[in-house]
Amino acid sequence: MLVAAIFGPGQGGLVEVPDPQPKDDIVVVKVHAAPMCTEFKAFREGHVTQTLGHEAAGEVVAVDKATQVRVGDRVVVQPQHPCGKCALCEGGNYIHCEHNRDVLAETGSAAGTATYAQYVLKSERLLTPIPDGMSYDHAAMACCGLGPTFGAMQLMAVDAFDTVLITGLGPVGLGGVIGARYRGARVIGVDGHPYRAALARDLGAAAVINPQDPDAVRQVLDLTGGLGADKSIETSGTAPAKPFLMDATRRKGHIAFVGWEGQVDAGQIVLKGLTIHGAWHYNLYDAGRLLRIIADSGAQLDRLITHRFPLSQVQEAWELQLTGNCGKVVLHPWA
Repeated sequence: MLVAAIFGPGQGGLVEVPDPQPKDDIVVVKVHAAPMCTEFKAFREGHVTQTLGHEAAGEVVAVDKATQVRVGDRVVVQPQHPCGKCALCEGGNYIHCEHNRDVLAETGSAAGTATYAQYVLKSERLLTPIPDGMSYDHAAMACCGLGPTFGAMQLMAVDAFDTVLITGLGPVGLGGVIGARYRGARVIGVDGHPYRAALARDLGAAAVINPQDPDAVRQVLDLTGGLGADKSIETSGTAPAKPFLMDATRRKGHIAFVGWEGQVDAGQIVLKGLTIHGAWHYNLYDAGRLLRIIADSGAQLDRLITHRFPLSQVQEAWELQLTGNCGKVVLHPWA
């Protein structure tokens, strides 16, 4: 099969590796849609690798002893390779599993753990059925497109009474705009990139604030009657966004951190009575609810997915991502 690879700074392309093989509950999925996420940072920095991508939707093409899926099933490929046996996995919070499996060793395959590829290996437990009539591109948004912010909003119980503040309007934050508007919430976005600010407004954000403005926090307060946002989600992955949210969220409000970078002031958490959530992904048992949002949001998803490339043009896709002039970008390994 063909897989994407990084050969050096700003140098990407394809390499050929042996097709993966199924074993026990681990099946082979033919990847039809592979959304792009943060791998462009490795491309920019020249991190040499051919293990790229963690999101996909596709078709089961080979099984061994699997009982929950069959050849021909259309599925969302969930990230990671958790054990499936611990309390976290059994409770649906598999993303936090401390005992990830080595599926290459288990199957004897040379490759198959990444989704910028024609095939991927995955335990049947982590394959979510795609509803009839839903495209692979839309279904693939159940990963990092809408998934992390959906998980955050589930934790914070976002509803139509809330104003939701989202820092970072890259693909994850833009997906959060869609999810929050679906719930009836008002959305304030924070991003200085003109393309993404405009796209966020098109997707339903009531306002977008440039974080470089010296009065950016004051702008949020002015838009919320001086109180601050009810619920806030950090998706930018930048250190300054954490204290910004602490200042711009109301007392007794909720904050969900999706981006990993930065520090928080424990004193301010106590003073304001804030509830802080770590939101990496969503509970697997909520996948049906997320797919309902996706099924009802087709027009918005078509705006969120701004570009599609064949896998052979992965370098061009990364170069586009580096400009920021895009929403979610999807690779098609068989185009």
